[in-house]
Amino acid sequence: MELKNAVAVVTGANRGLGRHLAVQLLERGAKVYAAARRPESVDVVGAIPLRLDVTDEESIRAAARLASDATLLVNNAGISTGTPLIASDLEAVRLEMETNYFGPLAVTRTFAPVIEGNGGGAVVNVLSVLSWWHPAVTGAYAAAKAAAWAQTNAVREELAPRGITVSALHVGYMDTDMAATIPADQKADPADVAAQVLYGIENGRPEILADEVTRNIKQSLSTTLNPA
Repeated sequence: MELKNAVAVVTGANRGLGRHLAVQLLERGAKVYAAARRPESVDVVGAIPLRLDVTDEESIRAAARLASDATLLVNNAGISTGTPLIASDLEAVRLEMETNYFGPLAVTRTFAPVIEGNGGGAVVNVLSVLSWWHPAVTGAYAAAKAAAWAQTNAVREELAPRGITVSALHVGYMDTDMAATIPADQKADPADVAAQVLYGIENGRPEILADEVTRNIKQSLSTTLNPA
């Protein structure tokens, strides 16, 4: 997909990876709707702030009406609450799934006909290495991202006949607010990750594996583990 003159909607564009994506898309000549629950928090010069809460379907529909020229959707908004699946409140688990699985699905369902009506384009889902690696301490997040990986693969097949490519970004820790407690040497530069995402969009990559940890974990899925 050509990014120059593309019209992008980036959710969670007020900080972190989303902000870097918005900035770099503008640098490539795209029009950018920088979506956030609080659009006043968007400070990307040249972007159009757009109110969008991925857990609120009316908010999503209103955003699609305003961004009716969209050709690219980046589902970046998400949360991580550090919630295990057993020793935690079930509502916290539901919140992770609502935000990280049902949220992107709802946004994609709403924007797919918009993108198709504008001649086709692309959807990118920001996932995680935890789509494949499931530590107990973040069980709710890992489960939601694993489900979102399955969602991405199914939606890719469903939207291909409509002229819409669907890509997944998988990455470990990035130097963003969400990973503030992680040592710096264990985190990827979100600007570099954003550049990899844009390269993947331009080249129609179904999966973008943004760091060495993620590439190693993905490769290990095809190996047979010896029983303990």
